[in-house]
Formats: sequence, structure tokens, C-alpha cells
Amino acid sequence: MVRIVIIMIAVVLFLIFSLPLLLVEWIIGKFNPGIKDRSSLAVVQWAFRVVLFMAGTKVTVIGKENLPTDRSVLYICNHRSYFDIIINYSLMPGLTGFISKKEMGKIPSFRLWMLNVKCLFLDRHDIKQGMQTILTAIDYIKSGISIFIFPEGTRNQTNDQTMLPFKGGSFKIATKSGCDIIPVSINNSESIFESHFPRVVKSHVVVEYGKPIPVKDMSRDEIKALPEMVRGRIIDMYEKNKEAV
Repeated sequence: MVRIVIIMIAVVLFLIFSLPLLLVEWIIGKFNPGIKDRSSLAVVQWAFRVVLFMAGTKVTVIGKENLPTDRSVLYICNHRSYFDIIINYSLMPGLTGFISKKEMGKIPSFRLWMLNVKCLFLDRHDIKQGMQTILTAIDYIKSGISIFIFPEGTRNQTNDQTMLPFKGGSFKIATKSGCDIIPVSINNSESIFESHFPRVVKSHVVVEYGKPIPVKDMSRDEIKALPEMVRGRIIDMYEKNKEAV
């Protein structure tokens, strides 16, 4: 219980004492949005790395060379833990908007930091709002900002199923923008917190970034089969990395 208490205190203190910094970021953004984006990214990544350090989480990264630094892409990842966002965002090479459920944005200062790094909040029960989120994500991709999404739609909390079915709407971000897809698998992230709720324990997590999947010139049939194809690649990586945990 000590770790979770320390982490919660640290997060609360960060959200309180970073309020003046949010004001500074807002002022910077009025004159130079690019500097604001880079500085906000640095602050959020630093905060997430501190949380991982406090949690005692060791992260092994495979395929880091597949993280593009010269273009925006769509990252597609399986989802087992709240720590999936913390782990992956700390590894991103550039500005990346994560799509998460709207409940994650209920804390005002946390929401402002996530909006600063172009994250989007999705209402899974509002189809119209969900479509608007997808359209905004497409605009972000076209402007050079990558997007990271968990197409299972929610955390997979089952023990007998590697992954939930992927929601096809997530892939419109790639097919409508023409960007590449980076398949991502994450192993053992649930062992940090969810498997020991309410305790946080030392864990070893393996993240693998697969080779980019180009979708720009795909046929209609290939686009239709895209969700299952990407899901299959992620499952292959997930199964392969079970032994590496």
C-alpha cells in the first residue's frame, strides 16, 4: 500500500504545483505554439516517468527503431491497464495524442495537461461525439501529430482472452488520413496495479512496436480486413513476448 499512497500524493502535488506552469504554457502558446507543444510534451513525459519510477516498473522496449520521427502515424495497442497510457506516452518520440475515455478528463488540471499534448477524450456512449473525436484525430494526423488508440474500446479484464475484438471505427483515422499504422503490444502491465488492487507492485513490462503498416494504397477489401489483420499482428507479438516478462 505504501507505493500507491506515495504515487497518489506525488500526483496530487504535481497537479497543484503545476498550475502556474499551465499558465506559463498558455502564455507561450499565444506567441509560439510549437514551443508550447514541445515543452508540454517534456513536462508530461517527465511526470509519467517519475510515476513509473515510484511504481518500480521496469520497461523493456522492442522495436524502438520502428517509432517514426519524420511523420505522424496511428498507433494501435492492446489494453490491459491504466498504466498503458503512462508507459507508452513516456516512450513517444514526439507529440502524440492519446484517445482515452472521457472519465480520464474529469480532473481539471490533468485534463489541461493532456489537452496541451493533443490528447482526446472519447464518450463511448455518444456516437455523434465519437465520430467528432475521430474527425479531430484525422485532422491531427494531417497536421503532423500522431495518434495513439486502444481499439478494444476498454481495458480487457478477462483472464482467458488475449484481446477483445477491435472496433473498426478506430482504423478510419489511418484510412482517411493515409498515415501508416504502428501495431503495439504491451505485456504484463496489469501486474503493476490491476492484478493486485489496491496495491502497486514492482513489475516488468514488455512493449513492442511493430513495423509500420502502410494503408494509403490498400484496396477496399484490404481496408475491410485491416482491423483483424492488425489485431493478428499484435496477438503474435503479445504471445511471443510472454516469455520475456
